Amino acid sequence: MPTVFRYKGIRFFFYSNEGNPRERVHIHAESGEGEAKVWLYPEVSIAKSAGYNRKQLSELVEVVNSHFEEIERAWHEHFGRG
Repeated sequence: MPTVFRYKGIRFFFYSNEGNPRERVHIHAESGEGEAKVWLYPEVSIAKSAGYNRKQLSELVEVVNSHFEEIERAWHEHFGRG
């Protein structure tokens, strides 16, 4: 599970077994408060979540937007597609 970055105690990472070519680019966010899966395409949005409230999910979307290029680059480097 490679960690891409951390933000306010939230770890943003990929599961190594998710490199299916059909799987859309996404990242997972996890902390003691909850977890979420965030799509990058067709726009940054929450795919699923547990434990985070609406305000926290909005912040996750903002953070992913601000790290978009870093996440996308790390995805393609890790899964060997680009």
